[in-house]
Amino acid sequence: MWANAWLAGQAAPDDVLDALTSWAPAHSVTAYDSVAAGRTGLPWPDVDDAGAVSLLQTVRSIAGGRADIGWPSAPSISVALPVPGDVRGLAPGTQFQRDALTSGEAIIITGVDGEAVGLVPDFEYDDFDDELPDGDRVPEVCALSWTVYSLPASPAPDHADLGEAEYELRSAVRSAAEALGALQLGSTGGVDDPRGLVEQVLESNQHHRAPDHAPTRALRVLENAARVDAIITVSSGLMPIGTQSSSEAQIASEALRPLAGVVRSARIAAVSAILESAWQH
Repeated sequence: MWANAWLAGQAAPDDVLDALTSWAPAHSVTAYDSVAAGRTGLPWPDVDDAGAVSLLQTVRSIAGGRADIGWPSAPSISVALPVPGDVRGLAPGTQFQRDALTSGEAIIITGVDGEAVGLVPDFEYDDFDDELPDGDRVPEVCALSWTVYSLPASPAPDHADLGEAEYELRSAVRSAAEALGALQLGSTGGVDDPRGLVEQVLESNQHHRAPDHAPTRALRVLENAARVDAIITVSSGLMPIGTQSSSEAQIASEALRPLAGVVRSARIAAVSAILESAWQH
């Protein structure tokens, strides 16, 4: 969102760098193949883990900017959140598709000439301290590496309607809350306050800020999607072992199963709306 705002003249390069720092303290970018290197200016075949500034240069080299001749005044960046069985927006049969599927997320950047590249992020964590008991320490993100792949063609846009996504998500919020209550985790899972765990998950992700041009409705959809996702995360981790055959667990499981797809669609729709809004000012 911030890279797109920068390309549209709605943000400064430092805004993008600040946003990147919220995800990880260090970033690197490398080309996966020679074509990607040629399109981006990244070194090849020698691999040099360029830093965050080079990541911005990579985005600019492909997407161009508003001042470019023939610039369409529209987002050149799109987001994919692939899962097995749903890889829309990804070039089929490519290493990019396989690696994006493993990561669960990817970015596609298309230039004015129709050439495109895909970026797949990979979080790197610090090592565990072997002297600490299991569960006493959570690994921290120490870096985020980005791999750039050449794409055979620009992927067909996947239109996501924000209004429809918000409607489906509103129902998903109710279903997720009911599923969390049906599990009765306080008595069967040894957890006194599962809803408190949901709030903790949400709080851990609230340090990310959206550009000022982002529509209120899109931000609301992202917030609700994060809440449903947090409920899914907590419920999946705390569902009582050995009671899956009980009526409560069956109700919860059936209610939660389709919600992940709703969350993904809602996030794509909201991010797409925010990307587009940068070019409407």
